[in-house]
Amino acid sequence: MQFDFTRSVVPLVVIVAVATVALTTVMTPTTVFMMVLPSMIVFSVVAFFLGMKNGEFRASH
Repeated sequence: MQFDFTRSVVPLVVIVAVATVALTTVMTPTTVFMMVLPSMIVFSVVAFFLGMKNGEFRASH
């Protein structure tokens, strides 16, 4: 199965969205949207970038 950008990002967005909705049941929405969601997005972008670069490295060798 060939992964393109859309097939890779959509599951990541779904996971972050589900986690955000689940956290609003436990924590106040203000805290989730102002503190937790931005950090989840930053971590997701960094992890996606590192995973993509690792995949490119492994595919080239």
